[in-house]
Parts: sequence; structure tokens; C-alpha cells
Amino acid sequence: MLTFLIIIPVLIAVLLFVLSTNRAAKILAIVFQSILFVASVYIVIATREADIVTFVGSYDDVLGIILRVNSLSAVFVLLTTFIFLAVSVYSYSYTEKRDTRTFWFLMFLLEASFIGLFLAGDLFNIFVLVEVSTLVTVILTMYDRSKRNIFHGKVFLMANVVVAQFFLIGLGYIYRLTGALDMERVTEALGLIDGSNLALPYVLIMTTVAFKCTLIPFFSWTPKARIYPNAPTVVAAILSGLQAKTALYLFICFQDMFQNIASQEFFLVIGIITGLFGAVMAICQSDIKMILAYHTVSQVGLIIIGISMGSLYSYAGGLYHIVSHAMFKTTLFLSTGIVIHSYGTSDVYKIRGVMKRMPVVGVATAAAVLGITGAPFFIGSISKYFIAYDAPPLLNIVTIVLSLGTIISFVKFSSIFFGHSELVGDIPKAEKCRIIPVFTMGAICLAGGLFGTQFIYHLFRFQVNISIAGYAQKSAIFVISAAAGYLIYQHIVKGNAVLKRLGAVNFSFKSVCASLGVFFAVLLVFIGFF
Repeated sequence: MLTFLIIIPVLIAVLLFVLSTNRAAKILAIVFQSILFVASVYIVIATREADIVTFVGSYDDVLGIILRVNSLSAVFVLLTTFIFLAVSVYSYSYTEKRDTRTFWFLMFLLEASFIGLFLAGDLFNIFVLVEVSTLVTVILTMYDRSKRNIFHGKVFLMANVVVAQFFLIGLGYIYRLTGALDMERVTEALGLIDGSNLALPYVLIMTTVAFKCTLIPFFSWTPKARIYPNAPTVVAAILSGLQAKTALYLFICFQDMFQNIASQEFFLVIGIITGLFGAVMAICQSDIKMILAYHTVSQVGLIIIGISMGSLYSYAGGLYHIVSHAMFKTTLFLSTGIVIHSYGTSDVYKIRGVMKRMPVVGVATAAAVLGITGAPFFIGSISKYFIAYDAPPLLNIVTIVLSLGTIISFVKFSSIFFGHSELVGDIPKAEKCRIIPVFTMGAICLAGGLFGTQFIYHLFRFQVNISIAGYAQKSAIFVISAAAGYLIYQHIVKGNAVLKRLGAVNFSFKSVCASLGVFFAVLLVFIGFF
């Protein structure tokens, strides 16, 4: 089954490439995606008992290609198949010029690389699949062939070529130390080696992972390279909802692998800075897609905080926020794709009256907004509650400030729901195919809050409990933060020319390379290499 999880998306890609003009091909794609989703649900259930391992070919043990899925990677596979299923349904009636056989071939090839990455049991195949997914991402980003998109795509590709060298050299160093690339054997071997001898390969690899996660100092550049200015809606949804999760998965895996390296405090600080800067940059944007893109950076920072805090509840909250973010961010990108297509603009100041014009889409979008801001009873409130559950007072204040920054930018975003706009055209035909996945994911944003502890248990096998008094306190803080966010937006943020200029800040390729060097050096110093 693990082998077919990777092969089937490739077959779908070939099918759509051959039968691109036949709508039946898209129906078959939805059917196959449904089968993949059911299979991934089965794997999540099966990994409760034990890991599942498949040896590809006739080789045993570490000589061949090993596919291995555990309780954590099974959840990432589940997220991947579910979001691609939603995108397949959403795109059934896609009629834009980007709707070509090459485009859909690349999309499902990307899915195969994601699933392969989560199932790969050795470090070299992880490296290969990371590079495949990066190359496909770059091509999809440049797909409309505009000069600006091609420029950003080329810069993004060159930067990834640079960080790939860090990753490859780090893997070579690990092989030199352990004589193996199988992740389980490497983890066991590294556990017997003194941390001072692991500093260099660790920093080489984590510099690459930090770049992929868009951590400081890459927060300003990466969202624009991926999203700006006209990436297709489904591409933006997948890059924000899924590709960031592949980097977080690698972050978790390598932190567990290098168990003798004490870097939690470093990444805790980096997570705080990333979250704050991501929220500030989101506040400064006027393009809907860019607001959402920078909030991916902000939420990744929050996830890193939860994972690095060292508490069981915060770790469970960080993992659940990965799921939460995938749900509400994919919902937001897909729903705003409908809105942008209808209004003919992505300027948040020009779109008004969404609730009246398309109420179902408006309700689903509002559910996702409430999820990302951490409103009570919605999915984000549960993950944020557990992230801050055991946090010391200072970190508690940081999480409140991060939530406030999210609220301020989504006060701006929520202005699209009401009012009247002159930019009103005909609602696109065959809208139901887009509304169904958007509404379904919006409903999950609510269900994930109402049944959050059950979701956490069934997905990650963590038994966590919510204190009624503590949750009521967090809800009161949210209400106060929402009122403060509205006032700050109305009297400070709205029309602020300084913030507008700040939002236009961008990194050049030279700046990105310099940032890589600075991050590498600082992390080396922190873990005591010198």
C-alpha cells in the first residue's frame, strides 16, 4: 500500500496529461484521490499499533529503498491526500488558461513527491524528494510566464540550489560518522556520539530546514517568491497549506534525530521573532493573497514555539496547529480564489459585500478567519490553548501579542464581508464544484474546535484535557484582543503610509545568501561549536 500511495498520484498525473480535454479524466482523478484519502485514513488507524515498513525491490534491511510510516508521518500523508482531494473537486470546472495538461501533470507530481517525502525511510531519498518538490514548485510559480513571476521563480530556484548544498554536505557528514542513511539506524548511531562532534552536520542541515520553514531571516522574501503576484489559486493553497508542512515535518524529524544537540532555546527565540515579524508584515499588505502568505510565516513561528517549548501539552498543541493551519489556510486561499475571480481584483480595499453576494463562501471564509485568529470553539483556539498551556508568563504574553497581530490583519481582511463594491460582475458558472470543498473545510474549522481533544487523540495519540476555567480565560483574552485589534486597525494601521512602505520590503538574492551565512554562523555559536 505504501508503494501505491506514491505511484497512484503519478498515474493520475499521466492520465490528466493524456486526457486533459476530457472531463472524465478529472472525474477519474477525483475518484483516485478519494481512494488515496481512504487509504491514508486506514494507515493512520494501522499505525496506532506499530510502524508500517515496506522494502521496495528484493533487497532487505538498509540495502534497498525503505518506505516507513509511523503515527506522525501518517497524519502528514492524511493531510496531503485530503487537501489534494479538495483541490481536485475545487478544480473540476476550472476554465482559466492555466488549466492545461502540463499544469495538472505538475500538480499531481507534486503530490507524489510530498507523500514520498513523508514515507521515505532514508536520508538520501528525502534529499531527492525535497529537490523534486522544489523544482515542481518553481515551475508552477512561473507557470503564467509573466516576467515578474519568472524572475521570482529563478531567484527562488537559485536560493534553493544554495541551501541544497548545505543539506547534501550535512548528509555526507552523517554518512561519514554513522556509515548509514537509514533514519532509524542513523538516529540510534547519533545517540551514541557526543554532541560536540555533531555540531557541523546539524547546523548544515538545520540551516536548510530553517530556510524551507521560512524562519528568520527568510520571512520577508519567501512568501513573495512563492505567491507574488499571480500564482494560481490552487498552487497558492497547496504551497501555504502543505509545502510549509513538509519543512515542519523535516524540522521535527531532525530535532529527534540529533537528540544530543540542545537547540530548543535557540529555535524558541527564532519562532518568537518569526511569528512577530510575519504578523507585522501581514498587517502591512493590501493584497489578499499576500496577507494570507505572510500569515503562513506567522503561524509557522507559533508552531515552532509549541514544538520547542519542551512541554507535552505545548508539543501536542504545536502538532495540532499544523493540522489547524492546513485547514484554515487552505480554506482561505480557495475561498478567496472564488472571491478574486468574481470581483476581478485581489485588493482588500476594493472588495466588499461578500456575505451578501456569495453567502456560503462568506460563511466558510468567516469560519476560517475565526479559526486562524483563535476564536473560541474554532480549531485554532484549541491548538493555541495547548501551545500556551504550560508556557511561562513571558511566553504567554508573546502568544497573546502574536494573536493580536493576527487579529489586526484579519480585521482588515474581514472588511470584504460587508459594504458595497462597484467591482461586481457575474458569479462564475459551475460554482458548486468550488463551494463544496470550501464549505467542507470551513465546517472542519468549527468541528476541529468543538471536538479538539478527540481530534488530537485520534491523530497523535496524545491524551490531553481542557480546563474549563483556563479556556474561559483564554476566550476572555480573545474578546479583549479582538476589541483592541479593531481599535488599533482603525486608528493606527488603516491608511498608514509607513506600514505600506514596510510591506514592500524585499530581500535580494545576495541578501538571502548573506542571511544563510548569518543564520549558519549564529547557530554554530549557540550550540558551542567554537
